Amino acid sequence: MTEPHLLPVADTRRTRTAMRGVLRAQRTQVWLALAALLAAAGCGLAAAPLLGHVVDLAADRTTRGLAWPVVLLAAAAVGQGAASYVGLRLVAQIGERFLAATRERFVDRALDLPLERVERGGSGDLTSRITEDIAMVSDAVRSAVPEFVSAALVIVLTVAGLAALDWRFGLAALVAAVPIQAATTRWYLRRSAPIYGERRRSAAGEQQQLLDTLAGAPTVRAFGLADDHVERLGHRVDRTIDAIAAVTYLQTRFFGRLNIAELTGLAAVLATGFWLVHDGAVSIGTASAAALYFANLFGPINAVLMLLDTLQSATASLARLIGVADLPVTSPPTTLPAPALPAPAAPTPAIPAPAVAGPAVPTPDVAGAPDASAGSLVARGVRYSYQPGHEVLHGLDLTVPAGTSVALVGPSGGGKSTLARLLAGLHRPDAGTIHLDGRPVDATSPAPSITLVTQEVYVFAGTLADDLRLAAPDASDDALWAALTDVGLAAWARTQPEGLATVIGADGHDLDATKAQQLALARLALADPTVAILDEATAEAGSAGARLLETAARQVTRGRTTVLVAHRLSQAATAEHIVVLDGGHIVEQGTHDALVATGGRYAQLWHAWSASRATPSTATPSDGAGQRERDIPVTVRVGEQAP
Repeated sequence: MTEPHLLPVADTRRTRTAMRGVLRAQRTQVWLALAALLAAAGCGLAAAPLLGHVVDLAADRTTRGLAWPVVLLAAAAVGQGAASYVGLRLVAQIGERFLAATRERFVDRALDLPLERVERGGSGDLTSRITEDIAMVSDAVRSAVPEFVSAALVIVLTVAGLAALDWRFGLAALVAAVPIQAATTRWYLRRSAPIYGERRRSAAGEQQQLLDTLAGAPTVRAFGLADDHVERLGHRVDRTIDAIAAVTYLQTRFFGRLNIAELTGLAAVLATGFWLVHDGAVSIGTASAAALYFANLFGPINAVLMLLDTLQSATASLARLIGVADLPVTSPPTTLPAPALPAPAAPTPAIPAPAVAGPAVPTPDVAGAPDASAGSLVARGVRYSYQPGHEVLHGLDLTVPAGTSVALVGPSGGGKSTLARLLAGLHRPDAGTIHLDGRPVDATSPAPSITLVTQEVYVFAGTLADDLRLAAPDASDDALWAALTDVGLAAWARTQPEGLATVIGADGHDLDATKAQQLALARLALADPTVAILDEATAEAGSAGARLLETAARQVTRGRTTVLVAHRLSQAATAEHIVVLDGGHIVEQGTHDALVATGGRYAQLWHAWSASRATPSTATPSDGAGQRERDIPVTVRVGEQAP
């Protein structure tokens, strides 16, 4: 099974450097947190010697002086609780700031990624990082890290307390337990890190396969590929299960070895205490305090080692987040003088648009109207491939003069949508150049003066006004109503009681395909780009909806340079210039009338499309309102002869 080109993962050194950088930036809070947790640990350690003193009093059969150890035990408990609260709160604040900075930087870089990089890596890889990996790091920051720091300090101070009672207690604990614990921990970490990395990768692959299957469900059903996709998903799930089983097996062996260390250490401390009491070197109370100290180590040591498991997993997730967060920031295209470019090489010379009888339609004189002198798109020698060795576009040359409309037509798979995305700056050509008014259009930083509208429109959850203002945050309500009027959606919006405050998307009005596309075109009008690229922006609507959308598209693109991937040839026929693509080549270009007259590939497409529209549909409703216009035939390949 071919693996996608996943997004980068930071190495261990870079991950540690990022964490140290956060600690340095908050060094004051770090030291305060450590001081508070040390105080809490110290208060907790006071219990063992105080209880040892009580044991000595009991051995002497006296109750004199018993009150003050009890008072001190109560004071130690209160002090431990207060200091722990302050310390853990500070640690949590430090962690939250780190998490917020990492999350914001990740989202910033993710939104800055070229679309082709996300597509090649698979959207599942990106979504698993922003969901599962963020959740894993969040859990670690909010619980595992504070508990780990607190437990580690308790361990250090307890060992120091053992040595303070008598150095031989500390030596017995260190010699008997620490070598086993250290060897066990090293053995575990060496094996767990790769397993957790595999666990995160398998989760990303599983999510990607699930997304692919669900997104392509109609195609999967149409071609009878359900069993194949279930099998693919099964392989991904099996890989995840294998990783989880490996982690569980490793953990079982890990904690079994730790139990041996606890048994060995406690036996050594008790034996040392018996020997020292027998020799009169220490009292029974001191030996009891030493045993309590070591027994109290079981919880913190197990907590630390168990939390190492969580921290290992969180570190693997953090490395995946930092891998994306560390991607270089793209810079906007540099303004360059317009290059002297040769005339476009095409199989046939470009045919100028004929004069149209009738009065010219003037460009509206309104604020924000596009500059008629801007918007010239020039592509030279453009090549592109989604997979190495499988080129989709083969050295295309195309010139779109400022203020003109160009339609891209041709059979499915000819490269129309790919060329549209390259012109919009969403992809970077493998070879060749694309310039807008002499400035390079860079896939890593699409020109703000180019707006692409596709048939896949996302309606964001929120109010209608909020959705529109994504394109123009400072737009007034009047401007929003004007945009809605331009696309024919104002009448519907005025019928809603809340008007612009109408909630749409999730938990709101579920807009149909036509209204969603009208909304997208209204955003385009508000964005006021120099160049508008419409990639089959009416494909999801029926016939009546398509007519509304085509009218809306003409309204919002009037006066702008427009590149239209034509879903219907009737739409292409209204463009000033038509470019026919087939097999990644421009095979023909010119005006509609001229191309039909030449009898070439466009003429064959036009006649086939016209004939298909003339054929009555057996599924047409009686009123015809639901009939869907037939698309450009995608299974008919026109002749291979030169035009």
